[in-house]
Amino acid sequence: MNGMNYLVPLIWCVLTLSLRAEWKELFNGTDFEGWGGAGKTEWNGYVAKEGVLESTSGCSILATEKEYADYVLEFEFQVTPGANNGLGIHYPGEGDPAYTGMELQILDNSAQKYKNLKEYQFHGSLYTLQGAERGYLKPAGEWNVQRVTVRGERVSVELNGVCILDADLGELEKKYPKHEGVKRRTGKVAFCGHGDVVRWRNIRIAELAFGEDRDEAWYFPKGKKDLSLAELGFVSLFDGQSLSGWKQDAGHEGHWVPKEGWILFYDGKSEAKDKHLWTEKSYRDFTLVCDWRWGKAEGARPKPVVLPNGMVKKDGEKKPVKVEVPEFDSGIYLRGAGRTQVNLWTWTVGSGEVYGIRNDGKVPLPVRAALTPRVVADRAIGEWNRFVIEMRGERVTVFLNGKRVLHEALLPGVRGEGPFALQHHGTEVEFANIYVKEQ
Repeated sequence: MNGMNYLVPLIWCVLTLSLRAEWKELFNGTDFEGWGGAGKTEWNGYVAKEGVLESTSGCSILATEKEYADYVLEFEFQVTPGANNGLGIHYPGEGDPAYTGMELQILDNSAQKYKNLKEYQFHGSLYTLQGAERGYLKPAGEWNVQRVTVRGERVSVELNGVCILDADLGELEKKYPKHEGVKRRTGKVAFCGHGDVVRWRNIRIAELAFGEDRDEAWYFPKGKKDLSLAELGFVSLFDGQSLSGWKQDAGHEGHWVPKEGWILFYDGKSEAKDKHLWTEKSYRDFTLVCDWRWGKAEGARPKPVVLPNGMVKKDGEKKPVKVEVPEFDSGIYLRGAGRTQVNLWTWTVGSGEVYGIRNDGKVPLPVRAALTPRVVADRAIGEWNRFVIEMRGERVTVFLNGKRVLHEALLPGVRGEGPFALQHHGTEVEFANIYVKEQ
């Protein structure tokens, strides 16, 4: 890797040093610090009192001073009868937030005056762009809990524990090319007042760090033996001929098999007590390269839809929303533990997540969100994929086919050192070009 390749992640590290997936108050409960009105209890038609932010009859736009890109935003809100407001995202600070940015509706749907609303006007909808599911807003005067996640091209809204919106901004941009706001990927958070009384409390935000994708050739699979990695200083972990350097339980024989001089084939049927294939050596900080592709599918099964914040999408009965996907599953264990496994699979969230921590409800949500792929970068079943996994201390960055799916994500409780493992999950899979560079 040349000097410039090291410089880019260093720059991103400096720029995102404060973006460590932690909750921060967006409203301090007493004044409009961070919203352009520090020390003031009334600002732009909004009032701050006893931990509650309230819009008044004279309200207009209340925007943060800071711009945000990827984040999870949580708050409680209470509408009064017939009240109308909105949550602006990616607002540039000028113009109508619904068009220069995007507006998520905050609206008392039950009011008679709204009986003829369009689909995109109900609460939680992306105004003029995509409608939200209805029926989960509490009656006027009751407090609601809402979570909004904005991450890359995905925007999701969870209202009182139910996902009412899961939008793909890339697809909406194609559908509505004249809408300027849908093209934006950063901007202010804003409340879009319409002269009605709405109240908010417990407003907090967690920024999610992200970095640039890579276009250097070695971040992509070649579909053949790749000698260029050795030229870049990487050391091969698989010679293409044998399992030298790997722990060879007798039960692996005939199941973990070298073939064609560069591919390690696994039929998903090892008879070993521990069916994973482990390296003999342990590693601390490293950059790991590994190509992989799926073999023969074992049917299809319903799997949960994962939101961009790592939470499982839930329906009106608070049950997980599932979709049928081909049954493929494997992974790469980092530092000797299944909990710190980088997943390979065909779930809709894409490969590259760290399931063991992302799925742990005891871990703070911002940390789990950062361990959820920012983008689905998997290629079609049967095609080669390439992981480039960077482990530095307690943080992991994962590239999949040049796309940065995780960026400096915290692995709480990760071991300081340990071997790699190629995971058994009963799936036929091929690995190749397995190289490591210790840091």
